[in-house]
Amino acid sequence: MAYPPQNGQWSSGLCDCFQDCASCCCSWCCPCVVVGRMAEIIDQGITSCLSAGCIFYLIQSFTGCGFLYSCGYRSRLRAKYGLAPEPCGDCCTDYWCLPCSLAQQYRELQHHGIDPATGWVANRAAYEQSAPAQQKMSQY
Repeated sequence: MAYPPQNGQWSSGLCDCFQDCASCCCSWCCPCVVVGRMAEIIDQGITSCLSAGCIFYLIQSFTGCGFLYSCGYRSRLRAKYGLAPEPCGDCCTDYWCLPCSLAQQYRELQHHGIDPATGWVANRAAYEQSAPAQQKMSQY
């Protein structure tokens, strides 16, 4: 079992696409599939892979702004694992290099023992056992 990276670091960099060529190729050729798979996991089964993929596809096809939909999932993934907004904010990262961002998020889920290709039901236990971001309390 993989352990979460320390100090809010991603398990792989934005341009480390060759660590998982399959998710990289899918992110470039069929980003709606990758968005759909990750959305189903991050939404904990509330949103299906098909519906999230179709929503992304329609937004991207008609407006070219699919990054506005996908950056919300990047933000939620970062919050779940306490990851830094690198190299810049979520929407900016998705705007400038959406395929790289999607592949990085996919690899991060895999690093935490989750296979987005198998859907929410198969990954529920792994996702719920994944360490949430540590919260710090401050004294006033």
